[in-house]
Amino acid sequence: MTAGVEAVSVTARDITGDELQGPAAPPMVNGELLFEHPWQSRTFGMARVLCEADVFSWDEFRAGLIGTIRAWEDDHSDQAYAYWDLFLATLTRLLAQQQVCPEPELQARQTLLANRPHGHDH
Repeated sequence: MTAGVEAVSVTARDITGDELQGPAAPPMVNGELLFEHPWQSRTFGMARVLCEADVFSWDEFRAGLIGTIRAWEDDHSDQAYAYWDLFLATLTRLLAQQQVCPEPELQARQTLLANRPHGHDH
């Protein structure tokens, strides 16, 4: 594993069936999800909790993520995509569609958090 890359203890046992396969499959190392930055694991956790709270289904999220990935690939066919960036974009879009939080408010919060000083990631 490279320096700065964090693998957390979410394993294949924590996720069922087809969730770990196909075009929406998350990055994995040795059977564990691979997160390079803390925000990535937090984003994944938020998506899972929102599914468990029936805000949207995991299948609905997965279909949205596949669509986001395909759209990105159509526009950038010569480049690899950043999985967690597209995961976050999908989550943001679903939150707005489900009227959980309007997209401008989500974008404002993302900007605010992104502008915090280094080392202030919690």
